[in-house]
Amino acid sequence: PRAELYNAIGLQKHGKNIFYRDLLFHLRHSTDMFRIAPGIKGMVMLVFDLPSFPFVFKLIKDYYPPQKDTTREQIQGKYLLVKQHDRVGRMADTLEYSNVALPRHRFEDELIRELRQFCPRLLEESGDDIVLHHCYIERRMVPLNIYLQDADEAQREAAVLEYGNAIKDLVAANIFPGDMLWKNFGVTRQGKVVFYDYDEIEYLTDCNFRKVPQARTEEEEMSGEIWYAVNKGDVFPETFGPFLLGHPGVREPFMKHHADLLDPTFWQGCKNAILAGHVHDVFPYDCSRRFARG
Repeated sequence: PRAELYNAIGLQKHGKNIFYRDLLFHLRHSTDMFRIAPGIKGMVMLVFDLPSFPFVFKLIKDYYPPQKDTTREQIQGKYLLVKQHDRVGRMADTLEYSNVALPRHRFEDELIRELRQFCPRLLEESGDDIVLHHCYIERRMVPLNIYLQDADEAQREAAVLEYGNAIKDLVAANIFPGDMLWKNFGVTRQGKVVFYDYDEIEYLTDCNFRKVPQARTEEEEMSGEIWYAVNKGDVFPETFGPFLLGHPGVREPFMKHHADLLDPTFWQGCKNAILAGHVHDVFPYDCSRRFARG
């Protein structure tokens, strides 16, 4: 689309203008309804889409569960960080809008209820329109957790390989994804895995990657609670496994290609290299899609 071409060369305001015109044109020539986006619902963002339009709309909820220690301002700061940072082809491009007016009759009732419940501060029902005071719009992708459910063995291994490569590309760009669950990554039409959940990202150099301490007593070893001190910024890569590798069809290719992601020395090495001034080479395109040397 022309809007993406303008965004790609840095003319984002004009790109956003064209995109909004394209959206209004699409609404005039379609009849389907805005719905809650397929996939696991997020704790911080409410996401909805229009099935016939290849984008998703994301709103920051007004309140979050206790395990999410964050604020609206902090989340907006994360999205601004992504906008200004080198995304190395692994973070979804986002368009940010204020006061977006959409026709009320195109919203499913379930979506209206969700908006009223979770985003009342961002929602204004004005006559025949729904006005969203602040939202982000991104290209729609298949959530990686859904893709893996329907994939055959070869597709699953390729997706897991891409998932690990996505994380390592982000690491090379000094980004720690924070929440690395499969649902926070998407698969593009070309099969590329891209990260799109930004509320917990940090600079890699601000994180402290640690090995889980050895238990000193049997009670500590059997404890269901964390018995060792954890400071702000501490990350324990060994603990990723139980959250990511429960399915054997995923565990095997992950351990084959990316077992180093569970080792704190890998993360410490990458952090130290960045702090030493090393600039990693990251290639956003697959070998088959790159320009060949003459």
